[in-house]
Amino acid sequence: MGDLRAWHDAWAWVVVGANTAVGVWALAAHRIAALRHRIGWWATAVAQITLVVQVVLGVALVNREDRELPGFHAFYGFVSVAAIGIIYSYRYQLKGKVYLLYGGGGLSLAGMALRAIFLPPTG
Repeated sequence: MGDLRAWHDAWAWVVVGANTAVGVWALAAHRIAALRHRIGWWATAVAQITLVVQVVLGVALVNREDRELPGFHAFYGFVSVAAIGIIYSYRYQLKGKVYLLYGGGGLSLAGMALRAIFLPPTG
């Protein structure tokens, strides 16, 4: 699998980029009906899966290298995964504002990933 740490570090930027892109798409789709296409929802699912993969890589890194888990770094990872479920659970209650929900949600996930990236190494 190569250097797990390098994969975890590099993949974090995939998470940020993917979730930022789908967040911006969803916010734009709220205003521009022509952007409301199924491919945006598929992209959103892929972006959210990148985050789950990142958390799995992090857990594997901690277990494989017997590292101490930096508290807030892990906190942002696990809260982000929980946020995916929370966002999904509100889709029917906010049906008229679902693009705003997913726009804000995608940007929030990207923000939490950035926060985890830039935490000091000691957490």
